[in-house]
Amino acid sequence: QVQLVESGGGLVQAGGSLRLSCVASGRIVSTYVMGWFCQAPGKEREFVAGINRSGRSTEYADSVKGRFIISRDNAKNTVYLRMNSLKPEDTTVYYCATRQTLEDKWSSPYVNNYWGQGTQVTVSS
Repeated sequence: QVQLVESGGGLVQAGGSLRLSCVASGRIVSTYVMGWFCQAPGKEREFVAGINRSGRSTEYADSVKGRFIISRDNAKNTVYLRMNSLKPEDTTVYYCATRQTLEDKWSSPYVNNYWGQGTQVTVSS
């Protein structure tokens, strides 16, 4: 089993920045890819960003490319999401995820996906 705990959410003005953190415990998550999703009320959970095991390969949703940066520190079992130039439409709950993939990239087929409990991000206009 893997446990994920997010932090760093909060209230920020449009144009501002936040950094989300997600600490993993349990199995050796340095062997897992990690990612971030978001989910607004009444909508499906959507992919935001993903990072491979080494941290050298990243993937982003089109809506956040150029604004958000995902990174990881395997020594700390932590993945980060730096959110810049935030917009009111970025307001939602953000979830950390980790999974075992066939290849070392986020978009590879996977098994055993794990979720954190979520952290709220609110961007005021």
